[in-house]
Parts: sequence; structure tokens; C-alpha cells
Amino acid sequence: MKTVLCYGDSLTWGYGAETLGRHALEDRWPSVLQKALGVDVQVIAEGLNGRTTAYDDHLADCDRNGARILPTVLHSHDPIDLVIIMLGANDMKPAICGTAFGAVQGMERLIELVRHHAWSFDREGRPDILIVSPPPLCETANTAFAAMFSGGVEQSAMLATLYADLADEKGCGFFDAGSVAETTPLDGVHLDAANTRAIGRGLEPVVRMMLGL
Repeated sequence: MKTVLCYGDSLTWGYGAETLGRHALEDRWPSVLQKALGVDVQVIAEGLNGRTTAYDDHLADCDRNGARILPTVLHSHDPIDLVIIMLGANDMKPAICGTAFGAVQGMERLIELVRHHAWSFDREGRPDILIVSPPPLCETANTAFAAMFSGGVEQSAMLATLYADLADEKGCGFFDAGSVAETTPLDGVHLDAANTRAIGRGLEPVVRMMLGL
């Protein structure tokens, strides 16, 4: 049995801009990936609305700093064969970070946390890491989200190239979710059900290759 940990934000949790609720379980991309991979792989969804790569949100009602929470999550689900990290969209908020370069620095920190984690079990090697760049933000008439992510459309468009370079440098896998999905103009940030399903389908061949299936 192989274990895949999907570490992300509301795009992994399954937030739906249409209903302001959560997509059905079968529509969330980790569920689509689980169904595609079959019973010999366990896909664990660890999504949290508002989660950043490595930055504090002092207005949040819980800890949104992905770097601070990741070691606990790794211990919770050890042993793990592959860690998929899709974060960075919330880093685009000017109050949080506001730059693609800052998101890359946060992603690099997450990679180091996985690589140097004090794993509970003796085993050969460490989990592989797959970096996923979230689909770029788009323009929206939603004034609250437009203000919250001011400048994010331009900055988020840089993430795929910067994350790909980081993956090459660190020896990680890479997938551009923007190659198969796009954000909804309802809020400029989130995905409708069809687009989140598309990410799960798009990831399948990459994950199969990295797991040696």
C-alpha cells in the first residue's frame, strides 16, 4: 500500500465559490486522484482554507501557516511515500506576502521540512515531493476578493515558472495545475467542480510515475 499526502489550501479542501460551501467529496481533486489510482494507494486530503506556504495570518481563527503545521501532519500520517504540495495562492494576499517570489521561498521551506523531518519509522529514503502550482488567479467583479488579492493576478501568473525552476533545483516533481484548470471569475481564486476534478485527472499519470506504478 502506497500513501500519498495532499497538502494544500481551499483548492484542496474543495471550497466552491458558487455555493460558498464545499464541493461534494467525489468532486474534490484528491478524491478523483484516489479513484484513478485504485485501492493499492491511499490518498490523504489535508486541505485548509486560507493556508499559506510559510506565512502567518494574524486575522485567522486557526493557524494557517503551512510550515508550522506540516511537521505535525507528517507525523500524523507517517509512513508516507509521496507528498503533494499545492500552496501559494493565499501568499498572493498583500497582507500575507503579496509576491510570487515570497511563495517560492515558502515552498522551499516546506521542501526542507519534508526532507529533514524526524520520521517515526526506520525506512530507506524519504518521501518524494511533487510541487503543484495552483491555477493563476483571474479578474473578478467580487470587490472583496479583488481587494484581498490585489496584484495577485499578475503575481500568480509567475508561480508555475518559478515553481518549476525550484522543482528542478531541489529534485522534486512538478505539475502545473493551470495547464488543466482555471479559476472562476466568481471570486477570481477558487475552482468550480469541473476544474477541481480536472486537477485530479491531470495528476494521475505524474503520481503513477513517481510512485513507480
